[in-house]
Amino acid sequence: MEEFLSGDLFKWVIMPLIIFFARIVDVSLGTTRIIMVSRGKKEIASLIGFFEVIVWLLVASKVIQSVDNVLYILAYAGGFAAGSYIGILIDERLAMGTVSIRLITSVEPTELINKLCQAGFGVTKIDAQGSRGKAYIIYSIINRKEVSEFERIAQECVPKAFMSVEDIRKVREGIFLPRDTLRIRRESPLRKSK
Repeated sequence: MEEFLSGDLFKWVIMPLIIFFARIVDVSLGTTRIIMVSRGKKEIASLIGFFEVIVWLLVASKVIQSVDNVLYILAYAGGFAAGSYIGILIDERLAMGTVSIRLITSVEPTELINKLCQAGFGVTKIDAQGSRGKAYIIYSIINRKEVSEFERIAQECVPKAFMSVEDIRKVREGIFLPRDTLRIRRESPLRKSK
């Protein structure tokens, strides 16, 4: 075993691969931890941070001990880059949290509002004045997993509308239906501004 650990195969192939994949795990955990912190999930963020630091210490110490090995440095840097990418993919897959959607259009939004309400979204309509005349602001707070459905409906009804999506840390009250009942029409789903 000692012969294997000191051999060229281990030094030039296996250890760089271990460093690369461990760094992917470390950075993916770090990205996920930051996402949990931004969502206010303190306990999960702390637990993830614990394991993130353990992996980082093990990997960083090995690279620092062998700083003359260029493959270790490349594996470390490559693992960081790949881990950042994978961490973002994990965030997209988890799609945790709540977002606010602001949609601005010059097209009268009655059809859009009706379709959004039929799909189970709570909607607020605000009459506005834009640089090109009359405008409408459609505002909704939804679960992040439902953004693509909201966007699909908006694209169908008002394809040239300006739309922004922002993360929200905390929400109180509002219209939020469980996923399995999202398509049920409610009696008064429209909230209008005064």
